[in-house]
Amino acid sequence: MNAAAVEQLLLPAECLLCRNLLVAAESQRIICGLCRTRWRTVRPPWCTRCGQPEPHFGPCRLCDGWPGCLEAVRSAVWLADGAREAVHALKYGALPRIAADLAAAMAPLRPPTGAPSVLIPIPLAARRERQRGYNQSAVLAEALRGQWSLPVRALLVRVRETPTQTALTPEKRLANVAGAFAMRNWECVMRNDKGSVNSAFPISHYTLILVDDVFTTGATLAEAARALEQAGAGARSVQGVTFARAAIPDFT
Repeated sequence: MNAAAVEQLLLPAECLLCRNLLVAAESQRIICGLCRTRWRTVRPPWCTRCGQPEPHFGPCRLCDGWPGCLEAVRSAVWLADGAREAVHALKYGALPRIAADLAAAMAPLRPPTGAPSVLIPIPLAARRERQRGYNQSAVLAEALRGQWSLPVRALLVRVRETPTQTALTPEKRLANVAGAFAMRNWECVMRNDKGSVNSAFPISHYTLILVDDVFTTGATLAEAARALEQAGAGARSVQGVTFARAAIPDFT
């Protein structure tokens, strides 16, 4: 009997959601296969840009104000049926290992690009990251690295801590995160030329894929894309992917 089997025998793993024991093949997971199948996939028809699956008449109210560089955002599942508890465990439950389960659900979301791509996690405020011990978006991006075999680059930093966005309208969410992000100096990341030490990492031939845990109105992803655009990153394309999508509240 190998070490993993002995460990499972002595300390049997159970699913975070249903509390049933995990079978040997899933002993390294946090959520069992049955609970993962209960997550409701976000399916079309949707807005071709922001991915919101609802009828649209005229400009989409969610993505009409997004920066031009943010071409498309997609989410894997709805924030329901156990997905909310999974996100909560990632963000507040000190369970970064659960990101592997979330990333597996996100695997089909890989943008179909013909260019080299890089995963960029949405940065967390320094105080919150110290309290949490990690940035959940960075952990999720690292898990996606294994799914998509793409590099992860922390090209963005959060320069302003923002109040919670709960119950804010889409317009107020955009205002709340305005100016919250900036592009890192190349010294903090990487570069592939020999220019000025103060220039940003040249990524004009890359597709940048922003990674976050939850999409509500897209304000955070939009502002992150705006920071890349204003820094003159000049990427071929900016895309966004999230594990879950919250139902948009009726703000009318």
